[in-house]
Amino acid sequence: MRAYHPALNALGLIIMIFGLLMGFPLTVSAVLEDGATLAYDQGIFVTFVSGLLLWAATRSRRRDLRVHDGFLLVAASWVVLPVFGALPLVAYIPELRFTDGYFEAVSGLTATGATVLSGIDDLPISINLWRTFMHWIGGMGVIVLVVAILPLLGIGGRQLYKAEVPTPMKDASLTPRIAETAKGLWITYVLLTVACGFALWWAGLEGWDAVIHAFSIAGLGGFSSKDASIGHFANLNVELVTIVFALLAGLNYATHYLALVRRTYKPYLRDPEIPFYFAVLAGSIVLLTVYLMQHGAHDDAATALRYVAFHVVSISTSLGLATYDYTLWPMFAQIWILFLGSFIACSGSTGGGIKMMRAMILYKQVFREIVRSLHPQAVRPVRLGTKPVPETILHAVLGFSFMYMVSIVSLTLILSATGLELITAFSAVVACLNNTGPGLGLVGPASNYQGLEDIHKWVLSFTMILGRLEIFTFLVVLTPTFWRR
Repeated sequence: MRAYHPALNALGLIIMIFGLLMGFPLTVSAVLEDGATLAYDQGIFVTFVSGLLLWAATRSRRRDLRVHDGFLLVAASWVVLPVFGALPLVAYIPELRFTDGYFEAVSGLTATGATVLSGIDDLPISINLWRTFMHWIGGMGVIVLVVAILPLLGIGGRQLYKAEVPTPMKDASLTPRIAETAKGLWITYVLLTVACGFALWWAGLEGWDAVIHAFSIAGLGGFSSKDASIGHFANLNVELVTIVFALLAGLNYATHYLALVRRTYKPYLRDPEIPFYFAVLAGSIVLLTVYLMQHGAHDDAATALRYVAFHVVSISTSLGLATYDYTLWPMFAQIWILFLGSFIACSGSTGGGIKMMRAMILYKQVFREIVRSLHPQAVRPVRLGTKPVPETILHAVLGFSFMYMVSIVSLTLILSATGLELITAFSAVVACLNNTGPGLGLVGPASNYQGLEDIHKWVLSFTMILGRLEIFTFLVVLTPTFWRR
């Protein structure tokens, strides 16, 4: 057990920091006197003391984190932190059971947005703020936030960062020191969030609604302060602002950061994902608008375009906010936008799914194999932009894609075996694995996950964590080889 003390020691620090972050909604609750102060007092006390005890018990064997430690710490953090994130919710809402509270907190921290709560409009502002603040923390990755602090405490962060951000090009950092990279990404993230909040306020939202939805949009989470989500406001300007900032949050934050520090738009022109990102979204909006008009789903083209544009962007980027019950559309349209959520978000964004970069690599690899079938001696490397993709990355992408499909099939079968209807089971797995939130059937945008049984919620909680860590980071810890020292 002592071999795991360094990871457990760092986990204790993360838990303590997470407890301190609850001070934000506590302060809001105290200022507004919304009645939730005691819930946060209890949550902060239990969280901080638990982290302190774990840190003190493992302090004697501190050292720099190694590869095994990084994977263990990341996996443990995403499993353990929702336990503490659920404390204020369970303490304030007496009828909320631990299973539901844990599911809600997992959904918050993984920026999924699948909720089991109803009557959200009547909750205190600080409770809704905490729900979406968890989106904001988890959107970029709570570990990436802490990795900027751990070096100050004598704990290296590179292995931790690589485990937390398992993108195809994860070995490339923006600055020589990983802590500086994390800080740069977070500064960019904060600036985008602030801009989103002010834009929502300008568009017509009241102050706290603007703040709450800015956290949700920047983290591509999907929680709202209203049961009817963005549709509650019936405000076209709010919808347009949401679309714009969801599109920005779906781009690689490294690209945003480089454009910011270099004061130029050229990094966007050099990002190979961006043309595919916007082309697929634009094509899908046109296709679905025309399709819905042909099937009489809406009275006029402007209304169809409004609903289609919002939901294509929202579901594709894994934001998950809604303005309309799109399960009323023909099944083709429903499946299409659910499918888009599997790959649209760019690598290095706060979105879920396999990411656009992997989708591009898969497409180019398939095309290369077709060419090889016709010309066996042809040398045709897979390229992203002007750079060839190393074979090791090609193999990793193929392996990830296979496990992604296996995960969807396996988890859908598990839910179906428990008696859950197939469309609901499949869409819930896809929505949770892609960290999108709303699915189809019983978990569509007009309802939520409240009606599912406990076994379904635990399976889907696992699915959300699996998707947030892009499968391999979590599965590595579950293999026997990992535990052989």
